[in-house]
Amino acid sequence: MNLHLNEKVIIVSGGAKGIGEGICAQLALEGAFPVIIGRNEEDNQACLDKINAAGGFGYTVKAELSKPEECERAIKDIHNRFGKIHGLVNNAGLNDGVSLESGNYEGFMQSLHNNLVHYYLLAHHALPALKETKGSIVNITSKVAETGQGGTSGYAAANGGRNALTREWAVELLKYGIRVNAVVVAESYTPMYDRWIKSLPDGEKQLKEINNRIPLGNRMTTVEELANMVVFLLSKRSSHTTGQIMHVDGGYVHLDRSLIKK
Repeated sequence: MNLHLNEKVIIVSGGAKGIGEGICAQLALEGAFPVIIGRNEEDNQACLDKINAAGGFGYTVKAELSKPEECERAIKDIHNRFGKIHGLVNNAGLNDGVSLESGNYEGFMQSLHNNLVHYYLLAHHALPALKETKGSIVNITSKVAETGQGGTSGYAAANGGRNALTREWAVELLKYGIRVNAVVVAESYTPMYDRWIKSLPDGEKQLKEINNRIPLGNRMTTVEELANMVVFLLSKRSSHTTGQIMHVDGGYVHLDRSLIKK
């Protein structure tokens, strides 16, 4: 299916690794120009090098998105470089373990800046350009907003906010023809997930138990599967889809618990 994304400029925050890298790779395969925003210049460039080696094209911007002024600078840089912005994927974030019991005000507020505030700021600063192109926004969110996790008040609050902003922006931006949707991540084996598993004393056992809880195929969702949904939602092939919170999770969140493999 031709998604008609050729030469479309699509911003992907946190695009250098994990799910963000997968989204950038898939965008490049569709002929789009993914723009990677991330705090580590070497990681950004490594991702871009892979895109270039595969025959694609992209761009990188180094920015610490927890700082509001850097969000604004990043968008200005991109718009100055390309003159247009056709899409925004808000993806950057960190499951930082700021809990109710052991956390504090400073940690909670920092978690919101790490995981939610830059979603608003990037969209806010990109909006004039998105209005010109009738572009699309996709927010990456987590199942934690719906299921809870324990010990992650900041991250859970941020993801609840991401879901709420998806619906709010979809309403506010109807008049501009800008569509806004979200893709919910449940269990996907990213480099961050790998570090967490390896930090556990019984990591391999835990990994097997998690896989057994995923109804469709008893396996985690791949980064490519998540990226495919994101790219579809960015494209005109999903032209009448807005305000949707899409679960790409093999049925993990919603299907009956009796399906868990023993």
